[in-house]
Amino acid sequence: MELRQLEHFVAVAEERNFTRAANRVGIVQSGLSASIRFLERELGAALFVRSTRRVALTAAGQALLPSARRSLAAARAGREAVEAVEGLRRGRLAIGISQILVPSFDLPGILAEFRRDYPGVELRLRQAVPIEHFASLRDGQLDLAFMPLLDRPDDDLEATVVARDSMALACGPDHPLARRRVVHLRDLVSERFVNLPTSWTSRQVVDQAFEAAGLTHENALEVNDIDTCLELVGRGLGIAVVPEAARSHAGMVVFRPLAKRLAWDYFMVRRADGAIGPAARELLRRILPV
Repeated sequence: MELRQLEHFVAVAEERNFTRAANRVGIVQSGLSASIRFLERELGAALFVRSTRRVALTAAGQALLPSARRSLAAARAGREAVEAVEGLRRGRLAIGISQILVPSFDLPGILAEFRRDYPGVELRLRQAVPIEHFASLRDGQLDLAFMPLLDRPDDDLEATVVARDSMALACGPDHPLARRRVVHLRDLVSERFVNLPTSWTSRQVVDQAFEAAGLTHENALEVNDIDTCLELVGRGLGIAVVPEAARSHAGMVVFRPLAKRLAWDYFMVRRADGAIGPAARELLRRILPV
């Protein structure tokens, strides 16, 4: 079993398409298919279920995928360690982010400065919810991830607070609450909410605050991105309680502070075993200077 075969396998597993996977790894599709067939013969098991419409992992493929990712991550870390001797001229930096970026922690600015200093390092960004980032960190797909959290992850991941933000009411400019100086949770009980999914930390902050106050609210609409949420709010389809940081997405939406501050922390998360490459270590040094 060769690393190149594992790279081909992971590409097909993630792309769910042989053509896209072949483009990703830079070979012709017939060569990729031959590589996968050879790997399957070597392992004595089919790794994919192929049809004219889709490619899916078999049980054997699902079992192999985490190990394959870890092997590729280890090989990449080894290459980058050698390259680090001559400086960060090459390598890869894979970062996980959330939909909300906190203004007090200028992650885009930090990454832009890193790109200017090390143009040879390939920068990859992936936007997802925390549970997906945790899995990607463990598999070696991500070096670092930045996200809001209510609870710290398990001990195999290390989480460091890098910023803090508060929640605020978002409503349309013509909504009666837009004229309030501050808003109490009890003022929102009869309102129609445009909510984000329960997998979002900001949604969990809101739900826990209502539960702690012995109140309920109507989940009228639910969407999975902040821009759509605020667009619906701005059109008068409901109100939302969202991070203050969402002001950058706001458009015509009016923000009003809550009488009781609801705070959430923004974390940088990494593997606790320190298994990151030179590029990630350099970025870490810039974020958490010794």
